[in-house]
This record gives sequence, structure tokens and C-alpha cells, in this order.
Amino acid sequence: MFKKPLILRKALVAAAASAFLAGCSLIPTYERPTAPVPTTFPGDPAQPAGAAAANTAWQDFFADARLQSLINTALANNRDLRVSVLNIEQARAQFQISRAAQLPAINGIVSGTRQPSVIDGRLGNTFQVGLGISAWEIDFFGRLDSLKQQALAQYLATDEARKAAQISLVSAVATGWYTLLADDELLELTRQTLATREDSVRLTKLRFDNGVSSELDFQQANSLAESARASYAQLKRQRQQDENALSLLLGAPMPPTAMTVANGQSPLESVSPMQELPAGLPSDLLIERPDIRQAEQVLIGANANIGAARAAFFPRISLTASAGTVSNELSGLFKSGSTAFSLAPQLTLPIFNAGANRAGLESAVAGRDIAVAQYEKSIQTAFREVADALAGRETFGEQVRAQRAQADAEGVRFKLSDLRYRNGVASALDLLDAQRSLFSAQQLAVQARLLQLQNQVALYKSLGGGWASR
Repeated sequence: MFKKPLILRKALVAAAASAFLAGCSLIPTYERPTAPVPTTFPGDPAQPAGAAAANTAWQDFFADARLQSLINTALANNRDLRVSVLNIEQARAQFQISRAAQLPAINGIVSGTRQPSVIDGRLGNTFQVGLGISAWEIDFFGRLDSLKQQALAQYLATDEARKAAQISLVSAVATGWYTLLADDELLELTRQTLATREDSVRLTKLRFDNGVSSELDFQQANSLAESARASYAQLKRQRQQDENALSLLLGAPMPPTAMTVANGQSPLESVSPMQELPAGLPSDLLIERPDIRQAEQVLIGANANIGAARAAFFPRISLTASAGTVSNELSGLFKSGSTAFSLAPQLTLPIFNAGANRAGLESAVAGRDIAVAQYEKSIQTAFREVADALAGRETFGEQVRAQRAQADAEGVRFKLSDLRYRNGVASALDLLDAQRSLFSAQQLAVQARLLQLQNQVALYKSLGGGWASR
């Protein structure tokens, strides 16, 4: 008949112990700071239909099979990304250490002492075997829990940093690959231009030898040919350096198949088109960009540090205990009547520490304010990156069209100038000027197309795309 009251008492004791051990939290209530950016992007552009960038797998955005192969290689071999993954493991282990500090550590104890007796001065032995708890802090004021919350926030921030690192890697590989394609296209244009100018040199030399043109015409043609030759050497060097940079991102040699282009296509024209992405609202960036989520977790961790700093002003309660057997002889350790235990609670109350606790709290508050500023800066940076990419999306199409039209017009002009020069109607200066203008217009058209592709990558990255996969 005493069974139910006994169970009830045990339940009450367990509940009281749980409440006591849980303690109280001195962490300030966390409130997400207001985003210090406008509610819409500049111009409030119309949003095309489609999935959000953060939910669009990079394989779906970058449809080109050659680029997909490069990105897969980089994700498997890039050392910076590997470090990011290992940082997560390290942060997870630190969180487990902080969580373990809230529980008592039970250790096996085997000890032996030999000392003189306080009664008669004779030397005696004392042997002990048992289990012990050493200086376990009972987290009544939430100091250890605050440290655990900070470690958890650091772990989550590190995980977000890994996602941000992948986004940067994917976009860097795509940008580097497009740059290599543009290098190949510029190299081919320069090679063709050099061949044309060398032909002009031969023609001008022939006319000069026959007294039809002056040495000035010949030297101008020769100067333009040497200029094209220097540009070709410079582009070859730049192309090799760009390939080296991409190989570093890949963490492996550049596969030759990545640069394969179908006959009749220029390298940049061979690229599979990328998706059109909706920009959404600036508030979407708070949940879609890992770098912003990382900054918020750092802020949450700094806020938890304030709780730990506040708890330092209150008493610390620790417990040291042991239980086992004690005997003056080894053979008597496990005999009847050798059982022994000790219980030593301790309360430490800070009285004077030269302002260390106050300085610790001020440091924690300042750290939280720094984290707020960094969080707000990350939002402002993200807003600017998206706004810049949207501005590019609105204007690069027209720029590419105009540059190509200019290059086409300069091509027709060059053909006409060459025909007129060969028939003695136009001067060598007109032909050389047409060559110069055509080469410049062709280069600008390639560079404009490269910037357009890179801007599409930048928009995908700035909207939080690149870490989702399928």
C-alpha cells in the first residue's frame, strides 16, 4: 500500500533534480536585427518565372556537360573545400566537448599512500579502489549551457561556411572555364589578324619595291604585324596562366575534353545556355545565402557568450565524490567492511578579482555588437552583389548585340578597304586603320560575351545558388 506514494516521491525528487541541474539561463533574448537594405532591389525588376537560385541544383543551372564534369572534379579534389569539411568535424567535436562538460565525469580510482601516523608516527599504508567524480560543476546559473549554446552556434556557422565555400568554388570554376573559352576565341582572332597583317606586309613590300607606295606605308604595315604578333604571345601566356588557375581550383590537371568545340562554332557560342532566375526580394537572401546564415550563427554564439559572462558573477557549485573500498593492506581491499565513500560539495563566490568579471561581460557585449555589425554588413554586401548582377542582366544583352553588330560592320569595312587598296583606289593608311578597328571590335565583342556569361554566374552565386545538388 505504500507503493504509489513511494513512486510519487521518486518522481518529485527526479523532477526537482532535473530543474536544479537545468539551472537558469542568463543569455539575452535573441532578436534578429532588421535588414539594413531596401525592401526591393533597384528598379524593382520584373521577376521571371522559375525556381529560386538556392533551390536550383548547380547541375540544372550549368547544363553544359563539359562544365559539369569540371565542377564534379573540383568538388572531389579542391583542398579549400576539403578544409571546410574538416572544419565542420572540428566544430562538431568542440560542441560535443562543451556538452559533455554539463555531465559528471566518472573515473576509476586506484591509489596507494605511505605516510607516518599522526598518533604514533609509525609508517602506514593506505590503499583505495573505487569510482570518483572530480570537481563536477553543477550548472545552476547556466554558464556551461551558455558555452554549449555558443559551441553549437559555431558548429552551425561552420556548416554554413562549408556551403558558402562550395558556392564560391562552383562559381569560380564556371567563371574560369568561360575565361578559358574566351582566351581560345581571342587567340584564334589574333592568329587570323596576324595572318592578315602579314599578308598586308607582303603586299605593301611588293608595292614599295615597285615604287607604287612609300616606305612609310611599308613600315606602318610592318608595325601592325609586329603588334599582332606581340598580342598573340601575350594571349598565349595569359591563356596558360588562366588554365593553371583553373587547375588549382580543380585540384587536378585540366582534362583536354573540357575545351572540345564542335566544328563551325566559336568557343563561347558552344556553351549551353543557363537558366533565367527570379531575383525575389532582399528578405529572401536571409534564408537563401549561407554566408548570411553563417554571420547570424556567429551573432547567436556571441549572444550566448554574454550569458556565460553574466554567470561568472554568481557562485559556482561543484561536487567531488568517490566511492569504493579502502584498506591498509592490498589483500583487504575487497573484504567485508572495507567500503568507503566521500562527498565534498564546494561553493565558490566571487568577491574580488580586480574587475575581471566586469571586463569579461563588457568584452562579450562588445563581441555581440561586432557580430551585429558583421551580420548587417553581410546583408548589405549580398544586396549590392544581387543589384549589380541584375543591372548586368538588364544591359549586357544589348551591349553584346551592339558589339557584334559593330564587329560585323568593321568586317565589311575591312573587306571594302582591302579591295580598294588592291585596286589602287584607297591608301595603305585606310587599309591599316580598317584592320586595327576590326581587330579591336572583334576583341570587344568576345569580352562583352564573356562578361555576360560571368554576370549570369555572379547572379546565380549572389542569390545563394551553387550548394544544392541532385
